[in-house]
Formats: sequence, structure tokens, C-alpha cells
Amino acid sequence: MGRILLACAASLALYIGAFTWLLDRPLTLGALGARIEASLARGEAIQQPKLVILAGSNGPYSHRCEIIEPIIDRPCINAGVAVGVGLDYLFTRWKKLLNPGDIVYLPLEEAQYARPRATGDLGPDASIMLRHDRATLWALPLRRQIAALFAADLPAVIMSLIETALTDDGFHDPRAAANGGYNAWGDHVGHTAMLAALNQSTLAAITPVHPTAAQIRTGYGTVLITDFLHWADLNGVRAIGGLPTGFADSPIADDSLAAIRSIYRDQGAGFLDLPNHSRYPRTAFFDTGDHLNEAAQISHSVTVAAALSRLTEQKHARSR
Repeated sequence: MGRILLACAASLALYIGAFTWLLDRPLTLGALGARIEASLARGEAIQQPKLVILAGSNGPYSHRCEIIEPIIDRPCINAGVAVGVGLDYLFTRWKKLLNPGDIVYLPLEEAQYARPRATGDLGPDASIMLRHDRATLWALPLRRQIAALFAADLPAVIMSLIETALTDDGFHDPRAAANGGYNAWGDHVGHTAMLAALNQSTLAAITPVHPTAAQIRTGYGTVLITDFLHWADLNGVRAIGGLPTGFADSPIADDSLAAIRSIYRDQGAGFLDLPNHSRYPRTAFFDTGDHLNEAAQISHSVTVAAALSRLTEQKHARSR
């Protein structure tokens, strides 16, 4: 029995050690981590009042800080990343860089509100923190640290070896040529309508899934968002909620929309709801229901910027 227990302990130590110090995913998690760090670096470099967009991939694909920045007359950072990245991780990283007078715009995807705690704990950020950002991991609750230790599996080992070998061999990532890349603001660019035409059959076949109002109200994501809104209010940071872009033929239900809106208004935060509820025809999208193509992204960003300007002006007028 002692030998069995010793072997189990040795296996566990080998597993944890391998994923903590040796194995990596440079082409997938590495690219995601690089996007997060690039946005944070831009945020750290800007000392004047700024706008930060926090969301899933709807952030960089459907919003363009390059367009928004001159309209609202303040620096803009597009810090949206993949929808699976934990909001607690993003909020923890950004709180250190947000100052009184900053604005955080949150056009979060519907799934981010309804996401269960267990799902959030095992997102890609768990592996990113374990391998590259243990300082943030130790700042999160103990359950997050334990989840990070056991977030990987055998396929992750195989993919790690493959990705590392490809990177060491000088592999050229074709994704930028096929889908576009990122600019200095953190916006996704190059996802043109011409490239989007190749995805129209896929877009036509997508059936969006909308969480119910009850799922939004009780989701763990809502708990994290509410906590962040409370923190923002206490620290002089203005948080403004918004809606993600989506298909016009698949709108958010009225009670779900009301549930999202109430999260912000109950905390005294602003909420930006455009007349079209950020819904567009499928031909305006690139490859998913969260990603506008570049032309629609620019148009949407002009509308969002004008609405944000009106909201901030109203707030300033009331405070005088």
C-alpha cells in the first residue's frame, strides 16, 4: 500500500511539475496570453483618463478603439479576449491599472453572465496563469489555484509537444493571413467583408443560444461583474454596460435584456443600449455571431462612440 501511495504521489508531482514549468501551448494559449499582455502594457503606459473595453472576442472583432478614441477624445484600449477567459482573472489584472476618471465599457457576451463557476475556473486562463502568471493565480481564491493545477489533460500534453516542436521549427502561423490580425489599440483588423464572404454559409447555419433571464441573474459571471461594478464605484472608475453584437434575426429576449440592464443599474453604473440593441444582419458578420466584419465593425464603433460621448456628457452635466 505504501508503494502505491508513493507512486501516486510521484505521478501527481510529475504531472503538476510538467504543466507548471515545462509544457506550454505557444500557438494557442501563448497567442491568447500575448494579446492579454499587449493590452495591459498599453493600459499601463497611458497615464491620462482612458477608456478600456472589456469583453470576449466581441470586443476586438466588433469594436474599434482606433475609431472610438478620437470621437470620445480619450485614449482607448481594446482589452477584449476570448469569451472563455475568466472574468475574475481579467478584472484582477485590470484593477491595478484603472484610475479615478477612467471608463470601462463592458459589451460582454451573454454567455459570460450565465457561465457557471466551475466552467470559469477551468478556462484557458487557468493554464496561462499556472505557466506564466502565478502572481495573479496566488491572488485568486484557493479553489482557482487548485483548478489551475488540474486544468490540463493528456490531449493537452500531446498538443503542447506538437505546438512547441512547430514553434522551434520556425512554423509560420497562417491565421493572420486568413483572418486578419491586431493593431496597436488591440482591435482586430483585416477581417474584411471579402474574407467574410467565404464564411456566409457557416453564418447562415448558426443557431444562436441565448441564456434565459434566470440563468443571467443567477450565473457566476453575474456575481463577478457585480463585484467589479461595486469596486469601480468605490474607486472612481466609471463602468458602463453594453450589449454584444449579434444577429438581427435572433434577438435577446426582452426579459433577458432587462436582466442584463438591471445588473448595471442596480449598482449605479451606466448602460448603453443602442436603438438596434447592437443587432445586425448576418451579412454584416465575419465568422461567428459575435464578430462583425471590418466594415460593420467600423460603423458600429462610430455609433458606440457617439453614444458613449452622450452618456459621459450627461454624467458630467449632472455632477456640476
